[in-house]
Parts: sequence; C-alpha cells; structure tokens
Amino acid sequence: MVSGDIFKTIRSVSGGIYKEKGSKFLASAWPVSKEHEIKSILEDIRKEHHEAKHHCYAYMLGQEGLSWRTNDDGEPSGTAGRPILGQIKSHGLTNVLIVVSRYFGGTLLGVSGLINAYKTAAASALANAEIIDHIIHDWYEVSYPYSSMNDVMTIIKEENITQSEHSFELQCRIVLSFRLSSRERILNRFSRVEGLTHKFLSSG
Repeated sequence: MVSGDIFKTIRSVSGGIYKEKGSKFLASAWPVSKEHEIKSILEDIRKEHHEAKHHCYAYMLGQEGLSWRTNDDGEPSGTAGRPILGQIKSHGLTNVLIVVSRYFGGTLLGVSGLINAYKTAAASALANAEIIDHIIHDWYEVSYPYSSMNDVMTIIKEENITQSEHSFELQCRIVLSFRLSSRERILNRFSRVEGLTHKFLSSG
C-alpha cells in the first residue's frame, strides 16, 4: 500500500453495478482523506438513492491504511461491509470509500449470495476507477530575515520546492511543500540559513 512517501488511491469518483435475481447493487468509489468527508457523501447517497433498502460501505484512510470501518446497514453481519473492504485491500488502496446501495428485487440471496454481490459491485466500481500513486507532501511555514532571501530562494530552486503563500518584508514568511522523503535533507539545509525558523503545518 505504501512505499516510502507514495501510496495508491483513486483519482476521482467512479461507479459500478451488479444485478442478481432482481436486486440491483449500485456501487460508487470515492477518494477521501478525512472522516468528515465520508459522512457528507453518505448523506448525499442516501438522498439520491432514497428507495434503496441498504447503503452498505467500507473505507480505509491514512498512509498505512490503519483507519478503516465497515457497515452492513441492516444486511446480515459480515455480508456487505467486509467484502467491500476486501476489494479496497486487494487493490492495495487507501483514502478510499466505497458505498453499495441495494435495490431489493424480492428474492433473498442468502449469505454467500450477498457476499458475492457486494464484493462484485465494489470490484466493478474499482475496475472503472483510475488508480494513481499519491505522493505524500509536507507543508511548512518558513520565516526568515530579508537578508537571507537569496539563500532561501537557492534552496527552493535546487530542491524544486512548491510555494503557496509568501510575504516579503523585513521579516519574510513563506509556505512551502515538498515530498515527505526529502524532509530531512531540506530541513537540514534550511537550518544552516541565518535567522530562519520553520513550523510544520500538515502532511498529506
């Protein structure tokens, strides 16, 4: 799932469908990074597919995929959320939510039938997704005296660091982002710049 500062996820929302004995299983896969995003997505799906009997889902979050959850939403325990999560794991993904909405067709599928249906629907959504390598970046706020401007700009140029905010006055401030794998080297270079201080903002 994670190699150095890279993990696999999906680029954008994708969908899939599976039909079995009159029941329709509509699956959607979403790129997510925070739990609060998931709540909003689930609310929207429940509104869009308000006639569906079940909205089962699974998600995995974090660079190591340590934060995860499954929900069977009224289906027999272990028949929906776990098979969906299994597809996320088997594709080596994280920061992914898959929701499968079931329109009941009147015929019971049994435990094995449900497991297969939710697994296949989730797999269909991922088959239609664009799987990408997400590079983990750190964001730092850097402050330094104007007299150290040339030293700072040299490091930014040589290390190919991205700037997102800046204020150039007697005391300069700039927000930078760079790959997690280059953190130690870049911060070590900045530590040698006179009067420079840095503050970690976020990673992702």
